[in-house]
Amino acid sequence: MSTKPHSLASKGLSMSQAASISNSCYQKTVEYQSRIDSINNASKLIVIDGKTYETQTGYPIPADINGLLLDKAKLHACQAFLMENIKAKESLLKEAKESRYWNEEESPELSRDNSPKLKVLVGENWGWAQLSKKEVAEYLEVEAQAAHIGQFIHENGKLTKLRNQLTNLSSLEWMTVETGKQTPVTVTKHHTPVQLMSVYESLAEIHREAEQRVNYYKAKVNNLVTNENARIASENALEIEKTEAENKAKRAEYKVKYDEYAAREHAAIAKFESAKQLEISRLAALKIEVSPIFQETINKFLKTGENTLEA
Repeated sequence: MSTKPHSLASKGLSMSQAASISNSCYQKTVEYQSRIDSINNASKLIVIDGKTYETQTGYPIPADINGLLLDKAKLHACQAFLMENIKAKESLLKEAKESRYWNEEESPELSRDNSPKLKVLVGENWGWAQLSKKEVAEYLEVEAQAAHIGQFIHENGKLTKLRNQLTNLSSLEWMTVETGKQTPVTVTKHHTPVQLMSVYESLAEIHREAEQRVNYYKAKVNNLVTNENARIASENALEIEKTEAENKAKRAEYKVKYDEYAAREHAAIAKFESAKQLEISRLAALKIEVSPIFQETINKFLKTGENTLEA
């Protein structure tokens, strides 16, 4: 079955390194999300007996919000890249260990009509498998950007809530500190509707570009699958026609002695099992060859004094 291209090679990150860095990426995104969640529209002060107290600390949108969100998206994409390759190695090893010898040579028997050797139509996985490693990495990146920036700017997102709250935010509030007495609370706004709209427009442009790339890759995969299935269907039609013609004239005789066949079978099985064990050993030693897109992010989480890549 076709799968996405992996980045496994003889040199690179070990699986333990990849798992550790993946976890570090996740922990860092939790920290970023905490910063995003803390953003509000105002700080609040109250004056009691001439002394000023802060009732709400203000956390305006940081100046580096674009970079923060893009870094957060990069971390999620890097984590996805590492986990895909960890799973890819596990899948390859599982496939190798579960592989069984298949002898293409038929056992001795009286001839019979051939069946057409039809090719199976491909699915979406095949389409993704046709993309380059770089394209898959870019897709993961822009998909993460579209998701996480969209989460911030769309309905029920943090930015939308800030804009809605700002509309109804009064410059003066009252607080009951003593029974029967209201004390004024000074509300200092640190955003304006224009500023929040500017933030929205900046992020919306990045979001639109990311979504366009996501849709581009989905359309490309769909077109690849459609074209390939059309080609396979055409070949299958020719194969059926050819087989039907051959079956009309096919006459076979029983010529091969069973013991000769069995000897070849036993030798082939022994050869297959030897190659299988060598392949399992090779796969077990595979590491993750880091995509240039994620190299800088991964380097940040490697331990001090640790080689960037393991031999």
